[in-house]
Amino acid sequence: MGQKIHPIGLRLGITQEHRSQWFADPKRYPGLLQEDYKIRGYIEKTLSNAGLSGIRIERKADQIDLEIRTARPGVVVGRGGAGIESLRQGLQKQLGGSDRQIRINVVEVERVDADAALIGEYIAQQLERRVSFRRVGRQAMQRAQRAGVLGIKIQVSGRLNGAEIARTEWTREGRVPLHTLRADIDYSYRIAQTTYGVLGVKVWVFKGEIIPGQEETSTAPTAQPRRRQQRRRQQFEDRSNEE
Repeated sequence: MGQKIHPIGLRLGITQEHRSQWFADPKRYPGLLQEDYKIRGYIEKTLSNAGLSGIRIERKADQIDLEIRTARPGVVVGRGGAGIESLRQGLQKQLGGSDRQIRINVVEVERVDADAALIGEYIAQQLERRVSFRRVGRQAMQRAQRAGVLGIKIQVSGRLNGAEIARTEWTREGRVPLHTLRADIDYSYRIAQTTYGVLGVKVWVFKGEIIPGQEETSTAPTAQPRRRQQRRRQQFEDRSNEE
């Protein structure tokens, strides 16, 4: 089961949320769904060099709220917010020149090496530069482990290294439980356009298990008093040495 379906779609409503959050009548639903497709396509094409991680769309009456998660927010915002304004005007043209309000919120990705979308984009870019897929996968896995990931799996399919026969190669480090619904798994799929064909890159990143009520107990209050006690002792010893 876990091998055959999208790991994020399997966990919707459990540990994952929908990328588009809005409600519409059955008559309006196809048009709004097509608008979401146009919005995502335009943003991915315009901000292809901004390190996009994800796009969330929310609708409130005639207002569209966009949340863009990126590794380089400065490229998206531009000087004095000029980048966001040009992006908003381009989106309004894509939607037929409508006067609907479009609000854009740019969120910076904290751990770049632990994000599946950014890892897949990095691997695809290296494959397009004719770098060996084994070397690229090893480097990506090492960087992800340094970022504190519990497990990562990378799969590359196609004419690897220009071979005549296409094949699939995958490698894994740590745990990647695909059947566990409470597992927080980040998944991404990217395409590398190489000179000898198209290569598909899939990345699974396991960040831990989300258990209801565990987040409240996991914040250990005992860690802060220990640090305070150590600081006080150091100050006391320093003062005694000065006397």
